[in-house]
Amino acid sequence: MPEKETLERAQEDKAEGKAPSTQAGEFVREEMDHIREGKHGARSTKQAIAIGLSKARRAGVKLAPPKKGKASSRTRKQAERDLKKGASAKKSGAEKKTSAKRSRATKQALKREGRSAASKSNLSKQAKSAARKRSSSDRSRAAKKAARTKGASRRKRAAKKAAKTRSRGT
Repeated sequence: MPEKETLERAQEDKAEGKAPSTQAGEFVREEMDHIREGKHGARSTKQAIAIGLSKARRAGVKLAPPKKGKASSRTRKQAERDLKKGASAKKSGAEKKTSAKRSRATKQALKREGRSAASKSNLSKQAKSAARKRSSSDRSRAAKKAARTKGASRRKRAAKKAAKTRSRGT
């Protein structure tokens, strides 16, 4: 179950008109924090992100499942189930009780995994490899949307940061 603060931040993002992936980012951030705190581990950064996205979908974020060919059919089907569960939980207001045995087994398995999945270097590697897979027009479209939904003060801060990065020559 996601923390109350995470749900509130995601709601805030939705109210500001931000993309579902941005709303889901709050859940991924929470997952990384859990790994860093030592609540559990993850086999890889991808797995940690997947757990966060699954939580987001179950919490009602309308994040579309991956398209055919982008992920395994197993992953896509699970994402579809999560999305359905999130939609039904919002309508009925009551969530189906999770099996205690299954929940405990999952938690124990994750506790045995390492904690390096949430390290800065591994997150950076994952972000770079994900960015490499996107076309320049994709990145451009995302940047334009980000600029539209950022707001004046945040846009100013981002511009200053970009100027500083350019002046360093990196």
